[in-house]
Amino acid sequence: MQDEVNEKTMALCIKGGKISAQLLKAALTKLLSEIEKKKQQSKKMGGQNRCKRGKQSIKSLQQSGAQLTNIVVTDNNIKSFDRVARKYGIDYSLKKAEKEGKTEYLVFFKAKDVDVMTAAFKEYTGVSLKKEQRQSIRKKLEQAKERVAKHREIIKEKTKDRGQVR
Repeated sequence: MQDEVNEKTMALCIKGGKISAQLLKAALTKLLSEIEKKKQQSKKMGGQNRCKRGKQSIKSLQQSGAQLTNIVVTDNNIKSFDRVARKYGIDYSLKKAEKEGKTEYLVFFKAKDVDVMTAAFKEYTGVSLKKEQRQSIRKKLEQAKERVAKHREIIKEKTKDRGQVR
């Protein structure tokens, strides 16, 4: 595992009529110097050139410069929304708010992602409705036991009736 992490593959393209060892060495040193420059630039920026994706704080959403929009969700299992949001690549933030003894979650997201967000919420509500409508395994097992018990009673009654007819 450690060897896989340390190994990297790079492509180097050189134009030339005849490639010699000196020419290859010069190209590799130039490539290494460019890589070092990029590393130094990213250190100076402090990693600000990377955009945060997925769940984040409201402050980091505001720093992106986009207008924010929110939706109120009353579901207690809001954690399952995270999977759907990652699937659609939505940048969002959750804030828990309690009103009149009820827990509500405010989902903040960028206003330009409204269409993507509505599609994600449709899928999320569809998944949650399927979970609610699904019968529990214990109930199914109890129903199967009842059917087997009724089936046994029917068989016993048939044998009793036959005995009385003779």
